[in-house]
Amino acid sequence: MNLALDLFTIVAVSLGAIFFLAGTVGLLRFPDTLTRLHALTKADNLGLGLVVLGLLPQVDSLLAALGLLAVWLFALLSGATVGQLLAGAVRPPDWDRPGLERAPQRDDGAGSRHD
Repeated sequence: MNLALDLFTIVAVSLGAIFFLAGTVGLLRFPDTLTRLHALTKADNLGLGLVVLGLLPQVDSLLAALGLLAVWLFALLSGATVGQLLAGAVRPPDWDRPGLERAPQRDDGAGSRHD
């Protein structure tokens, strides 16, 4: 039984690390701030969830398991809050006007490698 739990831990933590890597690649490669923010928040939340899920079979007490779940839930809450605040800060003021065509946003920051 311990071997199965250890294998589950290895698989879940490895998948979590892959999602963290995918979020980082999205942060570095996507063209504008909103898509970068989307990639970072979604992939990192899923990656952290997989890491926590993989670590749960390895803890000895219920209190430690609840601590891991609390860390994940607080990270979800803070990621969603910060993502919403950042998206509101970079959103153009005429975003919600009906009938207005939006030009694609481009950043001139360090992440744009197409120019």
